This record gives sequence, C-alpha cells and structure tokens, in this order.
Amino acid sequence: MLGNLLDWIVMTYTKLKKSHLIRSHLQRIKSSEYLQVLILRTMGNFLILTSLFFIGKTFYLPVREEIRYFIDSRIQKKYVIVQSQKSKVESQKSLEQPKGLLAKALNLKEVEFMVPQDPNFSVVIPKIGANAKIQSNVDASNPKIYLDVLNKGVAHAQGTKFPGEQGHIFLFAHSTDYFWNVGTYNAVFYLLSKLTKGDEVDLFYKGQRFTYEVTSSAIADASQVEYLTRQSNKEFLTLQTCWPPGTTLKRLLVFASRVEE
Repeated sequence: MLGNLLDWIVMTYTKLKKSHLIRSHLQRIKSSEYLQVLILRTMGNFLILTSLFFIGKTFYLPVREEIRYFIDSRIQKKYVIVQSQKSKVESQKSLEQPKGLLAKALNLKEVEFMVPQDPNFSVVIPKIGANAKIQSNVDASNPKIYLDVLNKGVAHAQGTKFPGEQGHIFLFAHSTDYFWNVGTYNAVFYLLSKLTKGDEVDLFYKGQRFTYEVTSSAIADASQVEYLTRQSNKEFLTLQTCWPPGTTLKRLLVFASRVEE
C-alpha cells in the first residue's frame, strides 16, 4: 500500500515537472516571438519616422513658400520696394488702409515694404516677395565654391556681366549636391515659376537700381550649359533655380530684359 502511494507521488511529481518544463518552454518560445515582433516593429517605426523626417527636411521650404504665396494671393498682398530702412518706416507710418477679412483674421499685412538687403549687389522680385544679397563672380562649375554661397543667398556666375553693362547677367540660387540637402539651401528662388511675362525684377548694384521685365522662361537639363554662356549686345538677365522645387532633376530659367529709364 505504501509502495503504491510512493509510486503515485513519484508519477505525479514527474508529470508536474514535465508540465512545468513544457510551460517554461512555451513561455520561452512566446518570449522569443514577442521579442522578434517588438524588434521588427521598432525597426519599422524607426524607418517610417526617418523617411518622414527626410521628406519634411527636403520639402519644408518649398511647401512653406507655396503656402505664403497662396495666402499673399488671396489677400492681394503687394510688395513695395523702398531704398532705405528710414523710407520703410516712413512709408509704414503713412500707410493706413483697411484690411480685408482674411488679413484681419490672420493679422497679415496687405502691403509690405522691402529694403534691398545689400545696395551694393542684391535682387528684389516684388511679385514673389524675394529679397536677397548677391555674391558676385561665383564659379558655377565648382560645387565646393557655389554651394557655400547658396546657403546664404544668390550667386552671380563668374564671367557674366553686371547690371548696367551690355550683355548677359546670370544669377542662380537653390542648388544642391544631394536631394536630401535641398531643404537646407536658401529659398529665395523657390517661387520663380510664378513669374510670367511682364513681371518686374529689380537688381541693386553699387547703390543704383536696375529694373528688368520678364520676357519668357524655360525648363532645361542641368547639362544644358548654353544658357549660361549666351552672348548678346543687349543687356538681359537670366535667373536659374532647380526644378521641380525640392529636387535636382532639371533647371528652371527665367529670362528678363532691361527696362530703359
């Protein structure tokens, strides 16, 4: 009788032990599967967030400029060029115009006065609210030189003319070495595509204002350097930026002729 009881106890203990081992094994399997799923989900979320970051970094400035232009168009905002900061202050004080409903709701100015960033050499485009200093004589064939300039403003291509001289003036902005760096460059020419025939472009050079009128535009491959080397006896201006905005696929060129005083 005692022997049977001992056998039952041993058998029960063995079964319990096996059951415990099975449960432990299953738990280890479940823990391993859970860990695998957790790692995969973490990696997936990381890749998604990284992709969103680079997309935002790349297209933030173009999108911001498009939104600004859209709002400016809706409130019919005007950009007016003045020669100095003093003139700007005086013009703002004398301007008393009632605002439209959208301008009031968003607390926006319907008229904004722009002072050239540098009277020695700068570009101002009223229609798109562009205002930037120009770095002269930049080697357009050397990325190590022009990429640093384009972080700050607009580049004047070395070998092309200056305002007031007869011939071709070539200005370029917003270019990059890799597409993910597009968003780090100056956004002054992002809205060049909005310019149409007859729009005004102003260059300030050595304290003097030179006005140009847009005549046409074109989209070209980056390899088409003939636009840079064009020659003419008449004074004309070319503005270049990357196209579409936020990419380096092609180049958008806007052409303008000097308006004689």
